[in-house]
Amino acid sequence: MAKKSTKAKKERRVQVILACTECKSRNYYTSRNRTNTPGKLKLMKYCRPCRKHTLHAETK
Repeated sequence: MAKKSTKAKKERRVQVILACTECKSRNYYTSRNRTNTPGKLKLMKYCRPCRKHTLHAETK
């Protein structure tokens, strides 16, 4: 009988937080696929404190 591996499987989708690049406010929570987007995620989103569309980048 073969032993089962106790090592945790590396998940493909990860939860990320998007922060405004201008005011550094953390506004959005989303997920991304590690395989398809290996780099940091950057999206144009609406920032309420800035009251305009700004670039939001992935943070920890």
